[in-house]
Amino acid sequence: MEDLERCPGLYCGRIFFEENNTWSSCGACPRGYRVNESYACDLCNEDQPMYNYLYLGFVAVLPLVMHWFFIDMAAKERGFSRGQLILHFSALVEVVVAAVATLLAMEPQWNLKIHSCRVTRLSDWYTLFHNPTPHYGKKLHCTQEAVYPLQTMVLLFYFLCLINMMIMRPLLNKKFLKAGKSAVYCALYFLPILTVLHSVAGGLIYYAFPYLSIVISMISNATHFSIKLDQSMKSLLKTSVTEIKNVVIILGHWLLMAYGILSLRQHYAFLAFVPFPAIFYILTVKFTDPAEFREKDRSTLDRLS
Repeated sequence: MEDLERCPGLYCGRIFFEENNTWSSCGACPRGYRVNESYACDLCNEDQPMYNYLYLGFVAVLPLVMHWFFIDMAAKERGFSRGQLILHFSALVEVVVAAVATLLAMEPQWNLKIHSCRVTRLSDWYTLFHNPTPHYGKKLHCTQEAVYPLQTMVLLFYFLCLINMMIMRPLLNKKFLKAGKSAVYCALYFLPILTVLHSVAGGLIYYAFPYLSIVISMISNATHFSIKLDQSMKSLLKTSVTEIKNVVIILGHWLLMAYGILSLRQHYAFLAFVPFPAIFYILTVKFTDPAEFREKDRSTLDRLS
């Protein structure tokens, strides 16, 4: 490749025209291309690193978990009813179909393998803020998807999740669980919110998703136990082992935390701490249950009186 004159900024490059063997002036690279060290726009045909697949897995699991959460909240049942299980399975099918369709739509098309541009820094997600102004003159617009296709494919995925839900869920709600319509209304809010969050903070989520997985797992674990009416250690331990719904929810929390630990790709020995939040809550519940404090305050008042 001939030596090209340096382009200003981090993401401005030149396009090669094969028709007349010439190069364009500096500007934004086309979709699916990224500027290289020689200031030429190279085709993004690298295989995805494992971290990218883990990130995409997190993005795919997030709406599924939220669907299941709101279906469970809408049903308001202690166990898994037939209608609730059907809606859970419907949400799983919706997300899986959306994920497969998104993968097939990306380059190379009709192939589950993804070609991508390599992510090297946080600014790759925010090229809009790195348009240069050569010699303090006219701004050179080089905004592009430098992390192709990690931004567009997630937006497409969320859109397909919404379409699949609107096609499948209303009929199932009508036939099997009428209360499930509130879960659809909730999804009409959280799917656009996830889309906006990804558009605005996609780079931050990309680098922080292992920690987000761990934090979400811990918070949801504490929330699950805290809504129990009987906060005694014996009751929490018994229901966590004997009730199928509780067992499934707790295992889901553990899997999410394990996913975050595996995504860190550091020390897999930390997987041994996966059950720790649940065990810690059960063992310390007697020190945090408000009922215990009310009993102690009442006993103190009785003695003083």
